[in-house]
Amino acid sequence: MTDIQASRFFQFDPSRTPSPCFVVDEASVERNLKILHQVQQNSGAKVLMALKAFSMFAMSSLFIRYLSGTCCSGVHEARLAFDYYRGDLPGQSKRELHVYNPAFKPKEIDYLLTVADHIVFNSATQWLRYKEQCLTALRQRPSLSFGLRINPMHSTGETPLYDPCVAGSRLGITSEEFRCHFADITALEGISGLHFHTLCEQGFDALAPTLEAVETQFAQYLPHMHWINFGGGHQITEDGYDREALIATCRRVKQAYDVQVYLEPGEAAVIKSGVLVSEVLDLPRNQVNLAILDSSATCHMPDTLEMPYRAEVFIGEQSGWPKNSVAGQKGDKPHCYRLGGQTCLAGDVMGDYSFDQPLQIGQRLMFDDMSHYTMVKTSTFNGMGLPALAIWNSDTDGLRIIKTFGYEDFCQRLS
Repeated sequence: MTDIQASRFFQFDPSRTPSPCFVVDEASVERNLKILHQVQQNSGAKVLMALKAFSMFAMSSLFIRYLSGTCCSGVHEARLAFDYYRGDLPGQSKRELHVYNPAFKPKEIDYLLTVADHIVFNSATQWLRYKEQCLTALRQRPSLSFGLRINPMHSTGETPLYDPCVAGSRLGITSEEFRCHFADITALEGISGLHFHTLCEQGFDALAPTLEAVETQFAQYLPHMHWINFGGGHQITEDGYDREALIATCRRVKQAYDVQVYLEPGEAAVIKSGVLVSEVLDLPRNQVNLAILDSSATCHMPDTLEMPYRAEVFIGEQSGWPKNSVAGQKGDKPHCYRLGGQTCLAGDVMGDYSFDQPLQIGQRLMFDDMSHYTMVKTSTFNGMGLPALAIWNSDTDGLRIIKTFGYEDFCQRLS
């Protein structure tokens, strides 16, 4: 049987929600956050939630409880973080707000200087463009901190689309370029930290050589920093992740350079916590059996086309189906279908799946592990409706429909 990541949803009846609908299990999210909090406590590092991966702010209080803050990809995420993720719990300080973008506009910097704690610049030219403005703001807000994203050009991933270290990458400053601008340490006035982000869904075995490359290439600058940010892409909450090695490494770097270490997981905070509920609308045939769903690969789960990967499908608690029924590969089970969406894109196809029983019109299916990098990437191409949002608690079986979307949500994005 194929392993289902969001396995707690085997006990969930998908007919309880609208369709399509993203359903997130808050109990599974809290389990992940407790692991990240433990790493934070034991390592001395500060763990930030990457809102680019998951920004369901209806759950922000849970993230505030366990993590040190958020990292944002631009003005809109920063505003969301400021409004919902800053926190004000008794005995706790305000949560930190970090921002990075490959290039900022002047009006964006104007706003970010009023709300952010850390602003990370992607290039020396961006920093030099805004340096005087930043230093002026720093005098008014001494808690402000500015950093530079560096690129050790040490590739560890297998998919170029997600590899910031490919040749010609626009993300971060290489050691050669860094020396050109900052050969004289005094040129780093106003910069107090370095940020690198090179991983994607990887373990400590990928971080270790990357950090070695960073320490080798940027050795002369690290002693002058107050913080270093290891970025995201760490699968810290996976069972096989070497968390003890991560903890020891964070402690070593903190002691060696007298810096605050930051980690920015996104997927790790919400992995194995959500599904996309979909409904079968039609069952035509064209050489193969087809199933048209009310969800869409291109609109609702574009990574299945971009990465690409095959999302697993399972049934959940539906009468008449075997318990824990999971769709197989084509030919594994007696009833095979090509699942596709409602759009006009010929390639809007999730893949070929086989089932224990024939599908029926009105049948509900669940696509596995759909919390991270899903709802943040949805679109209304072809006028497709955005999936509803729901929070379920697998411990209590409580269910809340947080939001539904309609015509106005489609219309307001157009002229």
